[in-house]
Amino acid sequence: MIAKEPVPGSVKTRLTPGYTPEEAAELAAAALADTLRTALAVPARQRVLVLEGRPGPWLPPGIEVVPQCGGGLDERLAAAFARCTGPALLIGMDTPQITPALLAPVLRPDAWTGCDAWFGPAADGGFWALGLADPAPRLVRGVPMSTAATGAVQRQRLVDAGLRVRDLPVLRDVDTAADAAEVATAAPDGRFAAEVARMARAAAR
Repeated sequence: MIAKEPVPGSVKTRLTPGYTPEEAAELAAAALADTLRTALAVPARQRVLVLEGRPGPWLPPGIEVVPQCGGGLDERLAAAFARCTGPALLIGMDTPQITPALLAPVLRPDAWTGCDAWFGPAADGGFWALGLADPAPRLVRGVPMSTAATGAVQRQRLVDAGLRVRDLPVLRDVDTAADAAEVATAAPDGRFAAEVARMARAAAR
């Protein structure tokens, strides 16, 4: 998992002005908490959070934390994969609606039989998950990040490398206030949805 410490003014800035910077950080913390809860609920040999910043009270036991390297997002993803010695699945903090069932295909004992990569496209053109049987940094380094074509370029990179790719469902990232409302509706039982609801009640007073 790759994430930023939820600090006001430096995380989820596109949620403003729908939310204040402080509220945006609280939503980021909730999204991260939901993501980590799902990570703890699935079978994995190791669970690692590649973090920009410092751990906080949102971090549960059972998660190893390592710092992000410098450079662009592609370099940080490449460095995260470089730490891995076997099949690895990378997810971010922008999809708190993920569930163990959604990740199950990648984590089955036969997940890598006839498959070299798993790809989870995002509705905004990016991607929310990337699984690699052989997590070579070259497979992500140099891919232009945070564009409407990022997902397409990344998936094509895998195909061009001769990898057999399987796809996960398209999910919506939480980037804007409209995204937050839709994701909270899709996953009403999580901490993220509870925070969205709490802030809506506070705004209505």
